[in-house]
Amino acid sequence: MPNRLTNESSPYLKQHAANPVDWWPWCEEALALARSEDRPILLSIGYSACHWCHVMAHESFDDPETAEAMNRDFVNIKVDREEHPDLDHVFQLAHQMLAGRAGGWPLTVFLAPDGTPFFSGTYFPDAPRHGLPAFRDVLARVAEAWRDQRGALDRQAAELREAIARHMAPAPTQAPTARVPQQLRRALLEAHDERYGGFGSAPKFPHAADLDFLLRRGMSHRDDFARNAALQTLEAMGRGGIFDQLGGGFFRYSTDERWEIPHFEKMLYDNGALLRLYADAWLVDPRPLFADVIERTARWAIREMQSPEGGFHASLDADSDGGEGAFYVWDVDLLRAALPADQAALLDAHYGLEALPNFEQRAWHLQVETPVDEIARSIGLGLGEARARADAARQRLFEVRATRPSPGRDDKVLVAWNGLMIGGLARAGQVLKRPDWIESARRAVDFMRDNLWQEGRLSACWADGVARLDGSLDDHAFLLDGLLALLEAAYRPEDASFAVALADALLAGFEDGEHGGFMMTRHDHAVVLVRPREGRDTSMASGNSVAARALLRLGHLTGETRYLRAGERAVSAWMGAAEKDPTGFSSLQVAAAEMLWPPVTGVVCGAEASLNGWREAVAGCYLPHGVVVCVADEQDAPAWLRKGGESRVNGWVCWGVECLPPANRAEDFIRILSEMVNAPGIS
Repeated sequence: MPNRLTNESSPYLKQHAANPVDWWPWCEEALALARSEDRPILLSIGYSACHWCHVMAHESFDDPETAEAMNRDFVNIKVDREEHPDLDHVFQLAHQMLAGRAGGWPLTVFLAPDGTPFFSGTYFPDAPRHGLPAFRDVLARVAEAWRDQRGALDRQAAELREAIARHMAPAPTQAPTARVPQQLRRALLEAHDERYGGFGSAPKFPHAADLDFLLRRGMSHRDDFARNAALQTLEAMGRGGIFDQLGGGFFRYSTDERWEIPHFEKMLYDNGALLRLYADAWLVDPRPLFADVIERTARWAIREMQSPEGGFHASLDADSDGGEGAFYVWDVDLLRAALPADQAALLDAHYGLEALPNFEQRAWHLQVETPVDEIARSIGLGLGEARARADAARQRLFEVRATRPSPGRDDKVLVAWNGLMIGGLARAGQVLKRPDWIESARRAVDFMRDNLWQEGRLSACWADGVARLDGSLDDHAFLLDGLLALLEAAYRPEDASFAVALADALLAGFEDGEHGGFMMTRHDHAVVLVRPREGRDTSMASGNSVAARALLRLGHLTGETRYLRAGERAVSAWMGAAEKDPTGFSSLQVAAAEMLWPPVTGVVCGAEASLNGWREAVAGCYLPHGVVVCVADEQDAPAWLRKGGESRVNGWVCWGVECLPPANRAEDFIRILSEMVNAPGIS
């Protein structure tokens, strides 16, 4: 019989609707039951695309004997971490304090009825394995401890609550200086893998915020070491197995140091951030590989992740019917049989298929061994013919692969992750002159505004045709940042109005008026243990840092000092923590640079028929420290974007409170922009 989760909209929770476990979603009714019966809570946090979540579900939650023990001794609550990032953040922190090591998913936490954790772990197997106890043994020991050691558990819980409160307490504010980004640069370059790119050893994650920081610093400071570390990593990732060489898009991380074999889930947030980063990298160094990665990632996002209504779905599973990665890997004989001999020979060399299989010693996961252009030169084949042959071969393999059972898709629409993809498509579309990508970003914005923005309040998630849950800091910050990128790519008056309304909602709902910065949840949101706040980057850039930078940019564009002061307070609120340990604060340093050295803002106004040349000139410039909006005379625009001049088109450049006389030629405008953006400053 299905349990309570059958009525939930989260695909992850629905995956557990047929478990014999008496699951509850996170709700006051479940918490009240635990309090009234004085039973501990078994909290299980995961997400739809998580491989080990599926394994634990199959081994333990589908097992009647295990479910019987769970139902007898615990109130069982299942949480989708993508719907409740605040809960995940608090309980991951609690796990770190209880276990003395980082967590992950699935996260398994045992709580007292008041919600305080007293024991935790991640994946537990059905039998002792890999140094881990069997889950049923864990259940028995925890239940016994709850009965026989209640006093000790209560004392531990009180200590944990105090420790979490201390961790979340705001640090003294500190103004940004040049010292912290210098320390961060040193730490990142010391961790940089000079052979394979990336940071540290296996497993390797993309770390888009760190790469963005190094790329920006490399250009603003003429720092070749920082610049080359970023570009080398992006090159290695684009050639590696972490990138889907047939279908496009990046997998979540690499299990090895060579970027060869990934964990096969694809997350929208990774791809949105990387799409934007590769577009910037292409402007810095227009390598064909970067353009190819951008093209195929954008194509994947629109083809496989965008709903007909416009919003982007959350993720693709790591698993399909054949197990993890089965959809993506190849038997080399089947691969060759699917292609004409000349195409098969080219791909053999391109992907290095003459070597031993690289996936579990039985199959091939594709990664670039030798670029097509290099192969063409070595065999005397024309570059155009070689590229056409490779493209045809990849397309054929893509079609063959599409006949396999496909990975499951988590089709909920998350606002924060959509904000990242909106920014990525807008930037990539602007740089590579792809109005269809910009239009795709616009469709996503329209979906957010029409369905998840009601009476000045933003929801976090759309699922089963319903907007759900209060929008978090990340939802507001990332959507605002994506809107600003879209305004630069192709101005629309409704996007400008939406950006201002979002900024106002962000300040009203999340700002810590006493200490600066922003809380993760709205002021009127229910508190569990402690109201979370975080300034450190995780798999995504910090919501505090993204909000700070977006507000600073919007403040300089609009002249609205409320936005400027809020952005400055947010930077200062976290700079003390960054001073102690700069790692994890890359996005904060990007925001701090724009607090110390205000971004150069440009506004171009003129007749629509005369703006295209100006737009193309702006799109061809890497302006990490600048923001430019082009507005046609025929469009509505707020006063802060409406300029009047004597020529058909005029471009105004401002820095802080200083504005230069308007330029009436695109080349003069770009020269002024470039000179001001690249002037000596702190970045």
